Amino acid sequence: MESLSARPIVWTRETAIAEKRNVWTALKRGFRRVCPRCGEGKLFRAFLKVDDHCSVCGLDFTPHRADDLPAYLVIIIVGHLVVPLALMIETNYSPPVALQLSIYLPLTLFASLLLLQPVKGAVVGVQWALRMHGFDEQNPTE
Repeated sequence: MESLSARPIVWTRETAIAEKRNVWTALKRGFRRVCPRCGEGKLFRAFLKVDDHCSVCGLDFTPHRADDLPAYLVIIIVGHLVVPLALMIETNYSPPVALQLSIYLPLTLFASLLLLQPVKGAVVGVQWALRMHGFDEQNPTE
């Protein structure tokens, strides 16, 4: 069996001292779809395509790995909003099924589309704040 790394990574005091990153600020800025570092540059170049870098501070966004997490979070959020609403309407008013489908399906679709980009921005912001993946410029090499 082979070992993955021949030499261990050694963290020193110099590598531990880095710029302070507030997770809540980065999350809020990402949710607003702006750069998590400066809060001014745009985060997206298309609907779900994260830009390569911030146009204001030059932060490189390419290390982000949001993958499927934003979609899962949107499913959870929208589900927790639509399902109680549907249950409340069903128990109190009992409308026909066709009417329910004509309300809940578009509501679910539009809510999901409206939340997908802000949630992905928030995930990228949290990744930056926690120095996940390649967002840690102080990461020591082997």
